[in-house]
Amino acid sequence: MRRLPFPVLARVLKRQLPTSLWGRSLLIIVLPILIMQGAVTWAFFDMHWRTVTARLSEGLAGDVAWAAESYRDEPSAAGLAVIADRGERSMQLSIALRPGETLPAERRRGPIGVVDRTLEAALASRLDQPFWFDTTRYPAYVDIQVQQPQGVLRIIAPRERAVATQAHIFVLWLTVATVLLMGVAILFIRNQVRAIERLAEAAEAFGRGETSVRFKPHGAREVRQAAVAFLAMRDRIQRHIEQRTALLASVSHDLRTPLTRLRLELALAPPFKRAAAMKGDLDEMEHMIDEYLAFARGEAGETPQPVDVSALLQAAGEDVKRAGAEVEIAAPPTLTASLRPLAFKRALTNLAGNAAAHGEHVRLSARALTSGGFEIVVEDDGPGIPEDMHEEAFRPFGRLDESRNQNRKGVGLGLAIARDVARGHGGDITLARSDLGGLRALIRLPG
Repeated sequence: MRRLPFPVLARVLKRQLPTSLWGRSLLIIVLPILIMQGAVTWAFFDMHWRTVTARLSEGLAGDVAWAAESYRDEPSAAGLAVIADRGERSMQLSIALRPGETLPAERRRGPIGVVDRTLEAALASRLDQPFWFDTTRYPAYVDIQVQQPQGVLRIIAPRERAVATQAHIFVLWLTVATVLLMGVAILFIRNQVRAIERLAEAAEAFGRGETSVRFKPHGAREVRQAAVAFLAMRDRIQRHIEQRTALLASVSHDLRTPLTRLRLELALAPPFKRAAAMKGDLDEMEHMIDEYLAFARGEAGETPQPVDVSALLQAAGEDVKRAGAEVEIAAPPTLTASLRPLAFKRALTNLAGNAAAHGEHVRLSARALTSGGFEIVVEDDGPGIPEDMHEEAFRPFGRLDESRNQNRKGVGLGLAIARDVARGHGGDITLARSDLGGLRALIRLPG
């Protein structure tokens, strides 16, 4: 038989072991306890219980041999009476003769074979006559029969004279102790793992933009240190986001003022040849400022609330129609989800707008997932994006002019904003080839 190499065996065992911290911690604590208790039980039965049972069986076999030899020496009714009286008073044995009978042909053995084997060996070493015994007929007694010329000498002995009957008490106490130890260990491990799970839940909630979740460090010292570090990191990130948003809001406000003056001066100026082009440049500059501010803010301050996904698709479909493309919408009417409405509507509008700008037919669909959550698919029949450029398409300010038509009002933030919103909800956006021939954008969000 070929032996498996150690790395292969290690990989096989690793796949069979629990993957969670709760399962592994439980295995680390419970498995040694079970092994130790099993070893103690096996040692007790193999060394103590079997030894005591063997000695008890030898003592009982000696008394049975005395009774059989005494009756053989004086096979009379008076002699049997003396033997029976002495056995009853001194040895707790009930001795009687069944004249003319023979030993039973059927052998009955108990579920614990070591008891029968031990008693049989002891009787065989002490008796010269044929014998038969039964340890199962009477729960508290052992039935031993010895063949005599006159019949069968039947001896009923208490079970404790042949077997150490208190072994079950040891096993009971051992089991109770094991259950108590395991219960304490499971409770302790659960409390420690729960602290880590709460830290993970707080981190995941913060990743979704939920800053109102209350979280207090607790658990072991190392877990509390990690929780304190997480809270400090969360505060620094929040301050950074607030500073960035405030800075861009100030820049946007400062830029809007000269843009407004330019727009006013352009409106009051006499008509000239470049007036329309300059007005278009001002509109594009204002749109760019709005795009930059939306990307920096990310609608993070919005509170999640139940939203009708079908209504969002209908609104996005109206935008597609206004852009001059045909739209197909497929969504269950009862699909609702907890979303930040303005942020998610902006992400969906960006995807639908891109599809309408690069294709003539747009398909919007949504469905609930059996594992929880839902997904939204935006497809078009445009030129699409090469597979090796899918991730590059999500980079801020990226322009894929070789594969997509130039969107003159865009600044390359549509897909970046959409992915940022999806990830802020705990999901993501992936791109693929659509069966319409163009691009397929899949938004998948957890429940």
